[in-house]
Amino acid sequence: MAKRFFLFGLGFSGRVIARRLVEAGWEVAGTTRSGEAVDCPGVRVLPFDRQHPLPPHCLDGIDAVLCSVPPDADGDPVLDQMEGAIRAASPAWIGYLSTTGVYGDHGGGLVDEDTPPNPGLDRSRRRLAAETRWRALGAHIFRLAGIYGPGRSAVDTVRAGQARRVVKPGQVFSRIHVDDIAAAVRASLARPHPGAIYNLCDDDAAPPQDVIAHACALLGAEPPPEIAWEEAKATLSPMALSFYADNKRVDNGRMKRELGVRLLYPTYREGLRSCL
Repeated sequence: MAKRFFLFGLGFSGRVIARRLVEAGWEVAGTTRSGEAVDCPGVRVLPFDRQHPLPPHCLDGIDAVLCSVPPDADGDPVLDQMEGAIRAASPAWIGYLSTTGVYGDHGGGLVDEDTPPNPGLDRSRRRLAAETRWRALGAHIFRLAGIYGPGRSAVDTVRAGQARRVVKPGQVFSRIHVDDIAAAVRASLARPHPGAIYNLCDDDAAPPQDVIAHACALLGAEPPPEIAWEEAKATLSPMALSFYADNKRVDNGRMKRELGVRLLYPTYREGLRSCL
């Protein structure tokens, strides 16, 4: 009999994880707000949000549960509505997709899973609070760097004519290709360690302007002119500005040592070529 996997949140990462698990023989169900999802063949999709909780019996017999739904201003919507049902189902494996934003700003310094979290942004503080609740259930915590993949990458930004090369001296970002996220989740299912925390990122934290320049080179396009940070910050949206508030390099050694993950895309160069 196929093992059963339930995924709260069939977003960009969730859909790829679900597809990879279906390919591996899992029986997969998951949620979206509408109860509809594109590009999820073989996945049973259910509607879920704070106003529409799932019936508790929907988790009966589930072997694994993963949450990729972000917290909101009121807390974690999945645990607020479904914690009792998850406890009752007692799945053998629980996972939660968090963010490396919980580390806060380290001035370009290196962080690993033993670095004390110090989130500077409200959304990162909410993530850390949600992590704490999920770890109390024995969840595996995956702290994701900037996610990219087909349809959501610097290649797509350049093609859409929306690329900018903002230069903030010393600023770097860590990234992770969505296929490597799925690979890490599958590896954790095979090597469970309840309560463990894993940074999911590639091997090359890099300045964002370099990533745009490389995407342009792959496409044979002229790169946009560099824009100095002092000039750019007056025109960036509050959300875009918030991404530049944290500056750190993220260590992925535990993911490799404990889960045996070999990155499909160890740097943005391989990842962008794949997207292309």
